[in-house]
Amino acid sequence: MTSETPAPEASTAHGETFDFRNKLSEMFASSPLPPEDLMFNLGMYTRSSLFVKFLVLHDLYKRFKHVPGVMIEFGTWWGQNLVLLENLRAIHEPFNKQRTIIGFDTFSGYQDTSEVAQESIDTHSGYETGMDHQAYLAELLEVHEGNNAFGHIRGNHKLVRGDVTETAPKYFEDHPETLVAFAFFDMGPYEPTIAALNAIKPHLMPGSVIVFDELTWAGAPGEAIAFKEVFADMKYKIEKCEFYPSKAIVTVL
Repeated sequence: MTSETPAPEASTAHGETFDFRNKLSEMFASSPLPPEDLMFNLGMYTRSSLFVKFLVLHDLYKRFKHVPGVMIEFGTWWGQNLVLLENLRAIHEPFNKQRTIIGFDTFSGYQDTSEVAQESIDTHSGYETGMDHQAYLAELLEVHEGNNAFGHIRGNHKLVRGDVTETAPKYFEDHPETLVAFAFFDMGPYEPTIAALNAIKPHLMPGSVIVFDELTWAGAPGEAIAFKEVFADMKYKIEKCEFYPSKAIVTVL
């Protein structure tokens, strides 16, 4: 499936805002900074709507840092969140090389039959990255890992390609020892969401954190329906994200 659903941002940016957004893209593309300096000064071109996502993931990491287990994203798109999680691991837990990061995605975008609002599919061409992107993302994650503490120990990332209704149950069947500290859900449709929730449910613990990108968005009602069904017999705390109120944070009790 996919990541980074743009509905909240797309509904508030219009007119002059788009003009400034395009201008920022042009200034980034024509930046006078040498490549090595540009890499070190990306904050000059980072919009607040993107910067807030960095702050949110940082806050989330602090919430589950004390919980053992893997970090998972269901719906990775280009993989930015996975890269950020790797670097947050290096900041918060530089010696914890057992904190595996797992990304599930089709790398082919939404299916035509998906019950997701058409505006979400159209905005980014259905979030299709192309099958070659899996190999690129895997290499990028390893490069980031190599730049971090204990960089000589690599391979703490797994990218699982395919229909999550099949891949998620199989992954946890093959890895029954898995503990899930953190899971980020950004798929939208009911079928993959409930399949993934059922797959991770036996592997959650008190303190596990699950984030839902579209829990209150009418354009993708399947996520909320699946959540209510799977968590009906569980004790949990739920809250909206402080800096990104369209996201919902669930903590297992």
